[in-house]
Amino acid sequence: MLKRIEVFNENSFDEKKVSNLLVHDSPYMKVINFNFKAGQELPVHSHDIEGQLSIAVLEGSGEFLGKDGSTLPAETGDVLISDISEPHGVRAKTDMRVLVTIAPPI
Repeated sequence: MLKRIEVFNENSFDEKKVSNLLVHDSPYMKVINFNFKAGQELPVHSHDIEGQLSIAVLEGSGEFLGKDGSTLPAETGDVLISDISEPHGVRAKTDMRVLVTIAPPI
C-alpha cells in the first residue's frame, strides 16, 4: 500500500505550542511531523524502551539537544539518528519542520 501525506499542507505552525501531525502509525514504525515556531522546543527526554529514532529537518534551522546540555546544529537536510533511550530534543532558531521516525513505535 502506498500512502502519500503532504506534511507541508496537512500541518501548520502554532504560535502557542509545537504543532504535530501523526503521519503514520503501524506495528513497525511511527512517523510524526513536528512544526516549531522560532524559539519553540521539544525538551530533552528519553524513552525506556528498545528502538531507534531519526529526526529529519525538512525546513528551517535550530539545534538537536542532548544530555548534559549538549547541542548539535540542525539545518535543512540534516538527520539525527539515535537510540530512543538516548536523551534527545529539538530547539528551533527559525520556523522549523521536522519529521520524526520511531522504530519500533512507542
